[in-house]
Amino acid sequence: MIIRYALFEGEIHAGRETEFRTFVKEKLVPLWTKFPGADEIRVLDGVSRDEGAPAYAMALAIRYPDLATCEAALQSDVRFTSRDLSAELLKMFTGRVHHHIFDSNEYAPT
Repeated sequence: MIIRYALFEGEIHAGRETEFRTFVKEKLVPLWTKFPGADEIRVLDGVSRDEGAPAYAMALAIRYPDLATCEAALQSDVRFTSRDLSAELLKMFTGRVHHHIFDSNEYAPT
């Protein structure tokens, strides 16, 4: 399986944290959960970090069974709709958003 991350490197504008998180939950999550072929959608809100580490306000992780399914989802209408709506979200954010695809391996704790 693979996971595609959207990493929001930077910070939410001071005083807009609740608005940012509400926008994600109410407007974007309903679209992200409709990405074709997605097995799991996780929104990770930045809480703390090591001293000197870059700030990540949020990460979006979408798990797909394989790269072909991910690539098809990236061409879907719902993805383009969510991307257009994300422009509104970015008005509350200073930084950059970059995407990474990882091959995922899972191990149970012992």
